[in-house]
Amino acid sequence: MKAMVLNGTYRMKENPEPLKLVEIKAPQAGEGEILIKVSACGVCHTELDEIEGRTPPSIFPIIPGHQVVGTVVETGLNAKKFEPGERVGIGWIFSTCGACKFCIEGNENLCSDFKATGRDANGGYAEYIKASEDFVYKIPDNLSDMEAAPLLCAGAIGYRSLMLADMKNGERLGLTGFGASAHIVIQLANRIYPDSSVYVFARKERERDFAKQLGAVWAGDASESSPDKLQAIIDTTPAWKPVVEGLKNLDKGGRLVINAIGKETEDKNYLLNLDYAAHLWYEKEIKSVANLCRSDVIEFLKLADEMPVKPEIEPFELADANRALKELKDGNIRGAKVLAIQ
Repeated sequence: MKAMVLNGTYRMKENPEPLKLVEIKAPQAGEGEILIKVSACGVCHTELDEIEGRTPPSIFPIIPGHQVVGTVVETGLNAKKFEPGERVGIGWIFSTCGACKFCIEGNENLCSDFKATGRDANGGYAEYIKASEDFVYKIPDNLSDMEAAPLLCAGAIGYRSLMLADMKNGERLGLTGFGASAHIVIQLANRIYPDSSVYVFARKERERDFAKQLGAVWAGDASESSPDKLQAIIDTTPAWKPVVEGLKNLDKGGRLVINAIGKETEDKNYLLNLDYAAHLWYEKEIKSVANLCRSDVIEFLKLADEMPVKPEIEPFELADANRALKELKDGNIRGAKVLAIQ
């Protein structure tokens, strides 16, 4: 099979083509596993975190990609949940121990033995992928393969962030950054909290215009102050500046949820600008999001099917994965970038 492979960690500024297109042997489904012929794989900022070492792969070479949609072609011994021909997806969570208190409670995203698709096991930047049937999801019929791919991470992590924001209908929501995740979150917020207004902070004019097209009542730069104080803010950026600036726009008792696996180190000195009185006083909160639970993906896919959620898609060929990642790094974003693999 063809696959895009990462052989080490690199800075994208120094190596804009870190992935190599190779021909390798396709995997086979083991016990409890299924083999999937990949049709689409979303391109996520987490791939940049892997490439640049903020959340480095545990093995090399590694095939990135954790927003995977395809068709079951083979089932391993004792794998009974899916049949050949079924359309399925795989997200960031590849496996967990299944026995610790977090796994037992359904919070397997906090498991110490958490393994991630495309970081600790080969992912979806390839023509085939295998995975445990316990961490595979059925794709709703209303969603195309390309539409479903970004929902498995950008959408599901956005859903978890919105739930962790713990807001009520009618309260004001802010979104910092307006890429793959935020443009799905705004659709969710409009559905779940129909009386709430959404305010967007984004660095580029076209992102702000896109946000208004999707229902934002106001859109400005991250350094601007919103016209109203916000009860909740979800940060979807790789930088610290929007977090620090966003805290100024929180209302008393408000919560800012950081929807990111890491922040770029070049920006860390911005934290020195954090001022207690201006940013944190009056019982404001900062909450982080750690990965995903399977229940998040299941609940979100059901909701996305019912609404339906329609992500904006920018397609790329498998061989163009480096170009998609470079555009993501440069902030050249509208919606979600997705590799069309078959």
